[in-house]
Amino acid sequence: MLKSLFHWKVLVNIILAAVVFTGLVWLTFRWLELHTNHGKEIAVPNVMNRSVHDAIKILDDSGLDYEVDSFKYDPKFRPFQVLQIYPSAGSRVKDGRTIMLKVNPRTYAQVSVPDVLDRYKGLAFRQLEQVGLKVGDTIYEPSIQRDAVLRMLYNGTSLKPGSLLPRFSTIDIVIGAGPKRNITVPNLVGLTVQEAKAIIKQNLFEVGLVESEDGKQDESDIVYYQDPAPFDVRDQGMQIDIWASKKTPAEMGGKISELNAIYRIKLQEVEPLSTYPDPPVYREPEPTQEVPRSETPKAETPKTETPKTETPKTSADPKPKTGTSTTPVKPAEKPKAKKVIVE
Repeated sequence: MLKSLFHWKVLVNIILAAVVFTGLVWLTFRWLELHTNHGKEIAVPNVMNRSVHDAIKILDDSGLDYEVDSFKYDPKFRPFQVLQIYPSAGSRVKDGRTIMLKVNPRTYAQVSVPDVLDRYKGLAFRQLEQVGLKVGDTIYEPSIQRDAVLRMLYNGTSLKPGSLLPRFSTIDIVIGAGPKRNITVPNLVGLTVQEAKAIIKQNLFEVGLVESEDGKQDESDIVYYQDPAPFDVRDQGMQIDIWASKKTPAEMGGKISELNAIYRIKLQEVEPLSTYPDPPVYREPEPTQEVPRSETPKAETPKTETPKTETPKTSADPKPKTGTSTTPVKPAEKPKAKKVIVE
């Protein structure tokens, strides 16, 4: 076995195989050097803060490829200004290497307007702020939907959900102010059903029962009766029922009388408030009879007793009067009572 391995023919074959393998490896690396331009590197030019058009021209002259991508908009820099470059400026790259350019866009990226119609204003404001939109003016309009979003406006024009706007754009919101109270019910008699429905909606009432005489629900039928009655006072949002027919209201007198007996009966039952007896207010003359005459001198006595100058005269007068006559006993008692009252 060992002699056969060291035979000269075997050794020649091994040497030839090694030479062939070495030649193939050398040729492969040589081909790679030629194909990849080994040793021929280019310095990446500095195109930072240049416009994207100038940067592309410089890269083309250097034999480098490029890719342009929009960066996050920054109002501090000019539109289409190069903000980042990869590989960085000064790096050594091969000829034909692709350079990534991050460019400042013209404005903020566009966002889709969320659907906030018929939603509560607080929730709508939060959804708009989450996508990067700002709420400008809030306009209130009479509507049954209190504090609900009715419309969105952008630069005075109506805005639909899903529209694209630049980020941080300002939009105005129209919000429902709620129904008004004590609104006069419009007169719908003599109008077509289509016209009556339009007027009901314009006055922010709701269309209630629509009954047709023939049951076909034709929009061209003429309204001959309505409930509530015309010119009644109701709150917005309440329903208005209408009855219509091909005939005119003058020809529907019998049907109108029947409906009045049903829907206008409440007006006949109401009685005026003047029939009810008034509350006992005029019973106050009784205390005038109860006032005794003895009370009148009590009111007069303080008036006569007010002058204090009489009291010293009375205190000095009784001495000469007692010496002249003993009969005046009553006048002597009156000044004593007066002194007590004065004290």
